[in-house]
Amino acid sequence: MHDFSQHLAELAAHSLRRTRRVVDGAQGPMLDADGAPCLAFCSNDYLGLANHPEIAAAAMAAAGEYGVGAGASALISGHSRAHEQLEQELAAFTGMPRALYFSNGYMANIGIIGALVGAGDAVFVDRLCHASLIDGVRLSGAGLRVFAHNDTARLEQVLARSKAPRKLVVTDAVFSMDGDLAPLAELAAICARHGAWLLADDAHGLGVLGPEGRGSLAHAGVNAPHVICMGTLGKAAGVAGAFAAGDATLIEWIMQRARTYMFTTANPPLLAAATSASLRIIVRDQWRRTHLGELAGLLRQGLAGLPWTLLPSPSAIQPLIVGGNADARALAQRLRELGIWAPAICPPTVPKGSARLRISLSALHTREHVAQLIGALRRIAGEMPRLATGATQ
Repeated sequence: MHDFSQHLAELAAHSLRRTRRVVDGAQGPMLDADGAPCLAFCSNDYLGLANHPEIAAAAMAAAGEYGVGAGASALISGHSRAHEQLEQELAAFTGMPRALYFSNGYMANIGIIGALVGAGDAVFVDRLCHASLIDGVRLSGAGLRVFAHNDTARLEQVLARSKAPRKLVVTDAVFSMDGDLAPLAELAAICARHGAWLLADDAHGLGVLGPEGRGSLAHAGVNAPHVICMGTLGKAAGVAGAFAAGDATLIEWIMQRARTYMFTTANPPLLAAATSASLRIIVRDQWRRTHLGELAGLLRQGLAGLPWTLLPSPSAIQPLIVGGNADARALAQRLRELGIWAPAICPPTVPKGSARLRISLSALHTREHVAQLIGALRRIAGEMPRLATGATQ
């Protein structure tokens, strides 16, 4: 029998073994983790909606009307009026003709890619794309072509040479570990010139970017029949689930062929109703996005001159590059001792040698919260010279 204990020990030896912390209570800037309170910079709840009373009330009302479970897949009897309404609202929210609601983002990406391409086709993937996009290509059987991060010139070259009958370009809209943006307008134009679809995973841009938070494609001014948006609803929207939005015929085809949509029980209707309430708040509360931008500017100003590199990011994701795995974990651990939770992210999630703290901002963070984080990092830089000089094991 395979000895997984040895492999687990090797992960631990290289500071790569992951652990979980048990959280009590609702999401927010202050969390109770493993029985201790902490100031949290670890959540993707960018707009602070995961515990919003209007959204919770919508979920409870829907539970009273629909019960808890959906009972079946959407293509049998699981597609409720709440799901139908949400899909129509998601289409309007993104400015697309039609939307399709999935259980989560991972399943959405796998389902969309598998519906669009197969053996003999080609998919062109940004090197820093999310794992779900890579897995979707592998499961589809299509050829995988990786291009350097945001290298549109290289992408155009390989697309021009491709003889594949179907071509698909996939990218994160906001890259989840670096926080930077894909050049969506340029990518859409390149795809149009070469007869390719463009799939933009907007997990980290929806709600945060664009007019009224309508997402990265709206932020870039992109809306075309060959462009598909995948958005998740468990981050800035504060609920759960995901969706594909795009040309009506294309979305109908995805519904007919996406195995991760066809062969799973639908999400509970109460989640769909809660998400409908969330969309209304996202449009209404511009102050949340304005405040996020102010907090990011405050953080960048406060961390200037420290020995670690804060990557340039216009999003709620602010990555602080440390370098070595052990150093990143040591820095995160020292922050925990000071009552702050900012997670260390290590390979294979990020490239080797670029272990980091992934600092996630929320609209519910205050200026005082950010000042507390800045003060803690400055204190650690002074008391841990080995970390401050970027030394690695």
